[in-house]
Amino acid sequence: MKIRMSLAAMALLLLAGCTPKRVQYYQLSAVAPPSALAATGPIMLVGRITSVQALQDGRIHYHEGANEVGSYEYHRWTDPPGILVKDSLTHALRASGKFKSVQDAGSTADGDFIVRGKLLEFSELDGSAITTRVSLDLELREMKSGRLVWSEMLTHDDPVQAKKVADVVASLDRNLQVVIGNAVSAIDTYVAAHPLSSSR
Repeated sequence: MKIRMSLAAMALLLLAGCTPKRVQYYQLSAVAPPSALAATGPIMLVGRITSVQALQDGRIHYHEGANEVGSYEYHRWTDPPGILVKDSLTHALRASGKFKSVQDAGSTADGDFIVRGKLLEFSELDGSAITTRVSLDLELREMKSGRLVWSEMLTHDDPVQAKKVADVVASLDRNLQVVIGNAVSAIDTYVAAHPLSSSR
């Protein structure tokens, strides 16, 4: 009986000393305010950015070696990465000043083009050096015809300056801005070279 009580007491002491770890959430940096929207020109709709299954739970992921994939249990994004990427793309398209309007494809808005895609990689890579990789597969379609007019898989790696998770997040943030910037530049170039006769 005494042994049982002492074990129970020890268990209570251990439980009292074990405080749950706090989950740390991260968001992407604020984007620059948009330029003035064009008075005339195409209307862009931004569709869904899906992601691979591993990225859908919001945890920050890493790759170690050729095959191991893991995640930081207590370090998470404020939203799933697919939503963060869609928001960044929408803000960047608006900031380009090349469109009369940039809207969510889920709205009732009528548009000239729709851009959508899939986030393939948004992770830390552990090797001889620590880097991050963002890989985004995008496509652009004409709404009227449904024709695919542009598609590209954009991938970029960025070095991590130190070994803390916050440094990984900062690298992923920088990395995504490069990928989004390249995507918006390519979309702007296509739209400028192929004006729609029906553009408003």
